[in-house]
Amino acid sequence: MGANPSKLVIGGAGMKQILITGGAGNVGSALARKLVQNPEYQVVIMDNLTTGSKFKLPSTEFKNWRFIQADANVRRDVSAVLLSSRFDAVFHFAAVVGVARTQEHPIDVLRDIEGFQHILEFSKNASVQKVFFSSSSEVYGEPVELPQHEYSTPLNSRVPYAVVKNVGECFFKSYQQTYGLPYTIFRFFNTYGPDQSTDFVVARFLSAALRNEPITLYGDGSQTRTFTYVDDTVDTCIKIFENGLLDNDVINVGNDRIVQIKELAELVIDVTKSKSPLVFLPPLKDGDMSRRQPDNQKMRSILNRPLIELEEGLVRMKNNPHFLKQIGL
Repeated sequence: MGANPSKLVIGGAGMKQILITGGAGNVGSALARKLVQNPEYQVVIMDNLTTGSKFKLPSTEFKNWRFIQADANVRRDVSAVLLSSRFDAVFHFAAVVGVARTQEHPIDVLRDIEGFQHILEFSKNASVQKVFFSSSSEVYGEPVELPQHEYSTPLNSRVPYAVVKNVGECFFKSYQQTYGLPYTIFRFFNTYGPDQSTDFVVARFLSAALRNEPITLYGDGSQTRTFTYVDDTVDTCIKIFENGLLDNDVINVGNDRIVQIKELAELVIDVTKSKSPLVFLPPLKDGDMSRRQPDNQKMRSILNRPLIELEEGLVRMKNNPHFLKQIGL
């Protein structure tokens, strides 16, 4: 479904116009719901609903947002949206996500490169003041050092999803160098929250535990990850946007507490008082890195508050009506 430019004239004088692509996904929708609480913002949410859901959009009690079903990888959709309103900022969060999904549909992942070009070209043409890009911790690949630092850790993954994110970072840097379009790149580390789909590990484990069903792990569960509650992720992004921070720079957005996947499963069982057994499956063929941990000094400095502990995030998530409805409970 293409965008209709005749319906995109929004906002009044002095109001900031913000576009979020992928705004019906996990992080994009959380960002949208937080931004619309500021009456001086007008937010356009763009999503093709392949993996996103209208269920995740802001409440209709807020009148300063609009949803457009459109595809960031389709040139005419992007032009219809970006050339019909004078956006101050664009958050490009649309992407094919998830290790399993991206391995099963590598061509769909590669199509996201077209989206980078469309978003940047029309942002430049429409005089957007700044663009923000959702990259990923996957770009680091198997770590050569921990914690993984934005400037000293090489980007060495060969997984298609990670390669495409790396290409995206190059596009944003190149448009700034050539046309002066400011950017900030967010390298997200495993953001979880009540609107996360069960394609991802925290939501999958919680969904199984709340039903007392088996919790499945790949390999022996010794892989380590860090898990970032969505409020920490979104608050960091908004602070960078509102305070004009990190122009033409990159930031790791993630908690630095290392957790084994087996430990995560045990925490989920404890938090939910579940009787779920652990079931170990063969390791994934590719893309399941053994370790990951961000150097998050910049994030902590910007956020200027303690990060939400994993146990607290799990409790918030399991008690959230959005999450319970999403998993059919």
